[in-house]
Amino acid sequence: QVQLVESGGGLVQAGGSLRLSCVASVRTFRDYHMTWFRQTPGKEREFVAAITSSGGSTRYADSVKGRFTISRDNAKNTVYLQMNSLKPEDTAVYYCAAAKNWGPVVARTDGGYDYWGQGTQVTVSS
Repeated sequence: QVQLVESGGGLVQAGGSLRLSCVASVRTFRDYHMTWFRQTPGKEREFVAAITSSGGSTRYADSVKGRFTISRDNAKNTVYLQMNSLKPEDTAVYYCAAAKNWGPVVARTDGGYDYWGQGTQVTVSS
């Protein structure tokens, strides 16, 4: 059974940085496009960033462009989200998700993904 396990969340002051990691327990990790979403209570999951299976292309939400960087290491079955210049409005539970098809990623909604992690809490204090 495939598992995605996120880590790296925590409490940080505004302006600080965190790096999230998501490790996948799947031999064919390089076949999956990977996406980070985030969710706050009472709201739908929000697209944050995505990276193609090869790592050659990325996508970002406008709200994080220039501050967050998504990357992956296929040899380590891991996708990262480097978050800099954090703001209180970045506070959320962050989830990684895996999709074999690019369509769900382009749609920037949370439908159509094959696997999800359990989430990691990021809290940014003002």
